[in-house]
Amino acid sequence: MRFIAYLGSMADEQSQKLRLGGMALRNGLLIHGPTHWAAAVRKRDGGIEVASERKPELAPGLVAKAPGLRGPVKLAEALAVLPLARRRLPSARLPFEDPRVLAAAGATIVATSLLRKRAPATAMREGIVQALGVVPALVALGDRDLAAYHGAEHKTIAAYERDLVDDVASVPKEHDRCGSNLIVPMMLLSAGGTVLLERLVANPSSVARAGVGLGGASLAVEMFAWSDRHHGDPLAEAFHTPGREIQRHWATKEPTPEQLEVAVAALEEILRAEAA
Repeated sequence: MRFIAYLGSMADEQSQKLRLGGMALRNGLLIHGPTHWAAAVRKRDGGIEVASERKPELAPGLVAKAPGLRGPVKLAEALAVLPLARRRLPSARLPFEDPRVLAAAGATIVATSLLRKRAPATAMREGIVQALGVVPALVALGDRDLAAYHGAEHKTIAAYERDLVDDVASVPKEHDRCGSNLIVPMMLLSAGGTVLLERLVANPSSVARAGVGLGGASLAVEMFAWSDRHHGDPLAEAFHTPGREIQRHWATKEPTPEQLEVAVAALEEILRAEAA
C-alpha cells in the first residue's frame, strides 16, 4: 500500500523542503519525515487525535545509504514505526486490522504454497503467484476510507511540496513517490528470479526464495530512485506509468473535507516535530 516515506527519503534533496512520505490508516494518516513520524486519526467521537515521535534507526550510517541495502532498511524502519504509532494513538486503525484482510492474506499464503508445490516452475505459474500476492492489498483498499486517506496522504504531501497547503483539495490524488510504483517491477523481478532459481536448484530452501524476493525488491527500489531523479526521461516515465494507473483506478479515492482535515493535522504535526 503506502510507503512513499522510505522511497522518498532515498531521493536527492531538490529544495529546502522536507522529504515527506506516509502511510494511510483506516481512520487517519501516518507521515514520515527525515527524523520523526507524526500521525493524526479521527476518533469515534469525531475529534482528531495527534501524536509524534522520533523514528527508530535500524542501521544508521553507510548501510542505510548503500545501494541494494537502503531500500529494505528504510522499509523495515517504516514498519517499525507502526507499533509505536499504535501505542501512542490507541484509536488508530491500521490497514491490516480487518478480518477480511487477514483472511485474504492467509488464503493467499496457502494458495501460493500449494501452487508452487504442484505446478512446474514457469512464468505463468509465477505470474499467478504474484497476482495472488496483491489480493490482500486489494481487499484492504476495498475499504473506501483507507483508499480515501491514501488519496489524502498524496494530496497533503504534494500540497506542501508545491506551497498549496491552503488549497489541498485542488491537488491531484496521485503521487509519483507512491509505493504503487514498485508493484509491477517487484512482481516481474520476483517472478523471473523465482523461475530461474527453481531451474537452477532442485529444491530451493525458503531462505533462498526469500533472498530472491529481497533481491528483487532491492533492485526495484533502486530503479525507483533512478526514475525519481530523472523525471521527464522516457524510461522514468515508463517506470511510473503503471503506478499512476494503479493509483488512479484502485489505490486512491478522493477524500472528504473531513478526511483532508485529519491529513492536514498530521502534516502540521510532522512539521512541528521536525522543526523542534
